[in-house]
Amino acid sequence: MTDITPPPELVHQWADMLASGSGQAVFAMAAQWGADQELEACLRLVEIDAGEDAYDFARYIRAARRPKPPSLKEQALQALAELAAECYGNTDQSDTIRRALEKLDD
Repeated sequence: MTDITPPPELVHQWADMLASGSGQAVFAMAAQWGADQELEACLRLVEIDAGEDAYDFARYIRAARRPKPPSLKEQALQALAELAAECYGNTDQSDTIRRALEKLDD
């Protein structure tokens, strides 16, 4: 069985957050941390026990279960779309900003 005890520095960080009244966030972070540790332990077993094809399978599972957060560019495009829809719809200004954002690297 894999030990999924969080490191002391993480426990201290969570304790500080609890003391400041961020209980809900701390519990969510702790649950996510534990789930991440368990997933990684399981995928390491798959990679070790099942050979080369399993490595690709493990990468697929990681990507599906722990997707990367959206890039700043993706966040900005989403925020622009929401702002344009709420405030004034698509205009030449929002189209210009959108086109500029789309040209940026992720």
